[in-house]
Amino acid sequence: MTERKPPGISFESWTDKQIREAAERGAFEDLDGFGKPLPHLDRPYDEMWWIKEKMSREHLSLLPASLALRKEAEDALAAADRAPSEAALRRILTEINDRIRAALAAPLDGPPLNLVPFDIDELAAKWREQQGS
Repeated sequence: MTERKPPGISFESWTDKQIREAAERGAFEDLDGFGKPLPHLDRPYDEMWWIKEKMSREHLSLLPASLALRKEAEDALAAADRAPSEAALRRILTEINDRIRAALAAPLDGPPLNLVPFDIDELAAKWREQQGS
């Protein structure tokens, strides 16, 4: 519990003293972000910043599920193209194919999915050709 402000001392100097003493005790050193610059200082102000950050942090989306899966499939294809090994490529494509098959079995909300599972062997062959050249 913080002590009460003594009479006759301005709030500003009393507050500054409390902060300085806490800093000297090391009370702020275990806080997240200690010693790091504030993020996004170079961006223009957006009054919805906290909602966007929370959605990003919790992997939430405003897209209908079918469009979100299309985006995930596009990202997975790009990640597979940059995969460090064929095993990694196959793992990435297998995971997204499982999600696509599940969505085809039980349709998702939103517009039509318009996706079919990727041909892993065909994409692996293209990946091997790119790595060889």
